[in-house]
Amino acid sequence: MSRVRAYIGLGANLGDPRAALDAACAALVALPDSTFAGRSPLYLTAPLGGPPGQPDYLNAVAALDTALAPGALLAQLQAIEAGHGRTREVRWGPRTLDLDLLLYGDAVVDEPTLCVPHPRLHQRAFVLYPLADLAPDLCVPGLGTLQRLLAGCPRAGIRRLDPLE
Repeated sequence: MSRVRAYIGLGANLGDPRAALDAACAALVALPDSTFAGRSPLYLTAPLGGPPGQPDYLNAVAALDTALAPGALLAQLQAIEAGHGRTREVRWGPRTLDLDLLLYGDAVVDEPTLCVPHPRLHQRAFVLYPLADLAPDLCVPGLGTLQRLLAGCPRAGIRRLDPLE
């Protein structure tokens, strides 16, 4: 079965976000019919929307070579989130773990439960900058080059963390 490079957005701002992202990557390593291909550095980012006063997020992007279909991969990601106590009570609210299927090869998926590329990918510095760490020459289906998207997305509110932080 052929594999597709998928990119997964990772985020958390409740509990121990660093441990949550590390555990999420370990879970991605264990996914069936998939090979973990790497993770970007961590970024500290201000919350985007949601209730006021929530803590900053830790964000990263992981790369995965997978033979899982997009819907099956999404189901696996949601199971990992649930295993970390993720609830969906408040839109853009605080999270123990958030895993978003950002890209699935060159596929464009527009279904009620899944849109790929992620519909707001091009507007989010906390996605674009870590994605650029993994794949600076990436072309996002329907949106153009990652470098062009970065040029239109200010870096305000995001800070790349030193590995020792």
